[in-house]
Amino acid sequence: MTAQHTPQTMKPATAAKKLGVYLPATPAEFQEGVVSRTELNALQTEPPAWLRDLRKNGPHPRPVVASKLGVSISGLARGGVTEALTTEQIDALKAENPEWLQKERATQAETRKEAVRIKEKNEEKNAERD
Repeated sequence: MTAQHTPQTMKPATAAKKLGVYLPATPAEFQEGVVSRTELNALQTEPPAWLRDLRKNGPHPRPVVASKLGVSISGLARGGVTEALTTEQIDALKAENPEWLQKERATQAETRKEAVRIKEKNEEKNAERD
């Protein structure tokens, strides 16, 4: 007897996260159903119009907003940005370049620089051990 293969499924919230889109902005049929791994792969390889539009214009989830602004998610919260933003709103924030955004970008740059320094230091230690 062979075991029956059941497709791996995920909740819409998980699928939206993997697709990098804001769940409340997705179509109702996407929000209300379950998404199989096969369907997710199909959405990633050949995105429908609604998915292309969401990725281009938003609203975008906070991780995407943070990435587009060059700050951390915590930095967004410190700056008072708690909601999803559209591409237009993100561009307006970039153009305005408020003080909190400048500060958070500097903090993010320092954090990345420190991460590189630590990685290089660990690589040196590992090379010495070998």
